[in-house]
Amino acid sequence: MRRLALTVLAASLASPAFAVEGMWQPAQLPAIADQLRAQGLELDPKQLTDLTGPTMGAIVSLGFCTASFVSPEGLVVTNHHCAYGAIQYNSTAERNLIRDGFLAGTTADELPADPNQRIYVTEEIRDVTREILRGVRDDMDGLARYEAVDRAEKALVAKCEKPGNLRCDVYTFHGGASYQLIRQREIKDVRLVYAPADAIGKFGGDIDNWMWPRHTGDFAFLRAYVGKDGKSATYSKDNVPFKPKHWLPVNGKGVEAGDFVMVTGYPGRTNRYRLADEMAAAIDWQYPNLIATFTSVLGIIDAGGRRDPEVAVKYASAVAGFNNYLKNSNGQLEGLAKADAVRRKKEGEAALEAWLGSSGQDASLFADIAALRKLVAAQAAVRDRDYLLGFLSRTSLYQSAYLASRLAIERAKPVAERESGFEPRDEVRIEGNLKQMERRSDPAVDAQVLAYVLKRYVRLDPAQRVAGFDAWLGTGEVDDATIDAKVAALYAGSRLQTTDARLAAFKADAKTLAASDDSALVLMRGLMPDLLALEKQRKARMGEEMRLRPRFMRAMIAYNDAQGRAVYPDANSSLRVSFGQVQGLKEDGKELFPFTSAEGIVAKTTGVDPFETPKKAYDAIVRKDYGTWASPKLGSLPVNFLADLDITGGNSGSPTLDAQGRLVGLAFDGVWDSVSADWVFNPKLTRSIQVDVRYMLWVMDKVDGAGNLLREMRVAD
Repeated sequence: MRRLALTVLAASLASPAFAVEGMWQPAQLPAIADQLRAQGLELDPKQLTDLTGPTMGAIVSLGFCTASFVSPEGLVVTNHHCAYGAIQYNSTAERNLIRDGFLAGTTADELPADPNQRIYVTEEIRDVTREILRGVRDDMDGLARYEAVDRAEKALVAKCEKPGNLRCDVYTFHGGASYQLIRQREIKDVRLVYAPADAIGKFGGDIDNWMWPRHTGDFAFLRAYVGKDGKSATYSKDNVPFKPKHWLPVNGKGVEAGDFVMVTGYPGRTNRYRLADEMAAAIDWQYPNLIATFTSVLGIIDAGGRRDPEVAVKYASAVAGFNNYLKNSNGQLEGLAKADAVRRKKEGEAALEAWLGSSGQDASLFADIAALRKLVAAQAAVRDRDYLLGFLSRTSLYQSAYLASRLAIERAKPVAERESGFEPRDEVRIEGNLKQMERRSDPAVDAQVLAYVLKRYVRLDPAQRVAGFDAWLGTGEVDDATIDAKVAALYAGSRLQTTDARLAAFKADAKTLAASDDSALVLMRGLMPDLLALEKQRKARMGEEMRLRPRFMRAMIAYNDAQGRAVYPDANSSLRVSFGQVQGLKEDGKELFPFTSAEGIVAKTTGVDPFETPKKAYDAIVRKDYGTWASPKLGSLPVNFLADLDITGGNSGSPTLDAQGRLVGLAFDGVWDSVSADWVFNPKLTRSIQVDVRYMLWVMDKVDGAGNLLREMRVAD
């Protein structure tokens, strides 16, 4: 009988796609060159495989969003909501840059972003599957397999990062069927240059999120800085703007309906090759759980913000994220139900197994797929506990105690044996987290969120409880009043709510922390043995998944390849390219036009958040003072536009490029019917939303007077 091998995987990656669907790796593009040209690409597709050349050399990652260089002086454009953390970090109730916006007249006026803000420039992607799996044996149990892969990854990363100023990571593709080492230049000094007022950058707010028509100016500018020697360096007033080899030209004329467009960026995660059982669990447990949690936490934060405006500023970025997740989760449920997605997924798996049986594949695949389903079911048995323990890390006091305590444990080990996330290269990031907590959280709100999580924890099945927490909470019935009292005492007895105390704990060794009477560190001493044991159990499950998931994925890839369907990896925050055309959407007799215009802003404006418009912008629209930024075909100033681009979270801030690779917009959202595309892609309904470059340039020109940046990008009117 024929066995599936990596050669089948490699061959399938070169298979042509028959729809716009696909988040393609740059190296795959030559294999679909004919389709790219048919869609309208005028560049040579091979140019897009050169990561350090024109176009791709200008695309950067922020670690959570995408951005791009748009000038030879390190100027970077991204979404307003991607720069929200930097805007919030520099805001106070008295100087509220979120509300008022910000423009640096000169480079000397630019503001340091938060200590952990980074810009990553991808320089190389290399397949390392053989190196990773060289030490893996078939007879290994889950934990041994996990540890073998982990050791191999660390060795490759350490060698890659040895020259310095680099960030290297091993990314998993197709569930572990392929591993690739990605090398990135890491730029550590990032500064806020320009952000329009929230009334432009977030116009429509959460009401319009995932909706069309849309009129949001979701853009902002950062700048990358390095030392005078050109090497990456942390913030210093003596640093100079980074000079990239390539930056994107800006097409101030924009695009029109039917034009070719593509998005290059770092999409976060999709689940299109997950099991039907995993999709059902997302519908029945994951999304309802997220909705309940985010709703409750947002209520806590809102109450704190109404009590103190400074609290509202501190949590502005977190609230924006929670609201986005909340609406996204509701959209996932609606879209998956509408698509009857679980039934369709089960039918697809049945067809896969029928094909495996009829095409002479390895019979052991059936057993491995069944074992994968069993593993997924076993993980569900502890998901409530693991979810709540994970959410605790969103509270500042718990996170501070954990980071300091865990780092002290890991520092006592040889470097090669330290846990991922606590290696020497991670200490700058950990220190940065601890430094900015006072600008990101409020002790009273933090305590209420911690209490909320613990009140859910005590309702868990006893089999999911954690001995250290139970010992801390005490014997007997633990009611809400008991938890509130325990949390109040915890915060009253801890000094980790101040930056100085957190940084002192960060630098302390295990012996010093063990002698501390700080209440949060005492709690963590009691919890750490349990947390480490649970981590070991998770690694064992992950190691077993490393054996089973690639088997399923190789079967799925071979099956799709035999059916002539598109084969591309699920999104995993690595560099991808999606392409399509500017077009609207017709559904159930309803037509969504591909562009919105500035007149729609006036029509939506109520003067009440989130439908406020700055007076200068409002008056200019009423006068139709659009300068040269209007579209002759539209007869107005375009604001946002639709395209059938395949994107997801992490693509936010991605440059939308025309057929010649020029910037014509920024991807920032999708329509409501696109939300569930993380699981099921429907080319008839999936549309991405972009802020039109002409609206960006108009706001900069007519509203905020950012002529200095227009000249720098060589598009001055």
